[in-house]
Amino acid sequence: MTSFLRSDRSTPVALWLAIVAALVLAMVVVGGATRLTDSGLSITEWKPVTGAVPPMSDAHWNAEFARYQEIPQYQLVNRGMTLAEFKTIYWWEWAHRFLGRLVGLVYALPFVYFLARREIPKRLILRCVGLLVLGGLQGAIGWWMVASGLADRVSVAPERLMVHLGLAFILFAALIWTALDAWRGEARQPLPSPWSALALGLMGLIFLQILLGALVAGNDAGFVYNDWPLMNGTLFPRDYAGESLWGTLAHSQGAVQLHHRLGGYVLMIAAVWMAISARRTNYVPPPAKRLMMATTHATLLQAVLGIATLMLAVPLWLGMLHQLMAAVVLGLATAFAWRIRRV
Repeated sequence: MTSFLRSDRSTPVALWLAIVAALVLAMVVVGGATRLTDSGLSITEWKPVTGAVPPMSDAHWNAEFARYQEIPQYQLVNRGMTLAEFKTIYWWEWAHRFLGRLVGLVYALPFVYFLARREIPKRLILRCVGLLVLGGLQGAIGWWMVASGLADRVSVAPERLMVHLGLAFILFAALIWTALDAWRGEARQPLPSPWSALALGLMGLIFLQILLGALVAGNDAGFVYNDWPLMNGTLFPRDYAGESLWGTLAHSQGAVQLHHRLGGYVLMIAAVWMAISARRTNYVPPPAKRLMMATTHATLLQAVLGIATLMLAVPLWLGMLHQLMAAVVLGLATAFAWRIRRV
């Protein structure tokens, strides 16, 4: 009978989920590079299986290049691009999609194995199924995003980029939380304090700031207003208003950059206040206090990186580092929110 019992915790399952989270993080960073190099539209077809094999001959490369030459990005932005230049952007997008396929395999195959061996804690099975579904949905949303730039635009729609990136970070945080649950077991004594809500609120603020950053990236808004703390010498961008409310919120370069700046200020203030408050209260255990301090330090470093990225007009390496640090901040905040629920 003991073979049919499931433990409340599983170190192998925790390690598996942590590895998948690391791969998702790599995919986020490569996705940022894909956006910064304008590579996301270089592969104009969605072939979930056969697309894993890159062009293997000159004829295949020429066929891929010919398909790219049919879309507005080539005709209006990159006309005259050589095949060698096309290969550069192609490999960025191929790497991003390859990582997506790798994440799917590294998640799905061990999931079936652990499920068959009854090693996944019973309370985590439905959550793991949900993560599998979200991962599949992420692939479909990625193509939905790319499709927005193949006909009437020269880049993907910013709001679709926001959804795609947002779901990636949801998966990242959920994988970390679930890995910690598998590692330590169920929280049997949650702390009766307001800190659980505060920690989740901080995660929400960080996630909102990530979404605002996605709109900045989708609108190439990091290439304008490259001074700080002012915006071309003024407190308020001159081209703030768009053609409509949605046009302002999602498509105005001045508006999305301003909102991202303001979100950063609010997030810094909230993180510093929570770090000071956590140090002064007995409701927060010492391990959680250390996580809160690490989250705050990472948030402040991320703000510095954001300012540097803006003022240097988004060099590739710094843009990738800025996106990486966003994941680090969210990961630390997730670990803090998880830890604060345990004595």
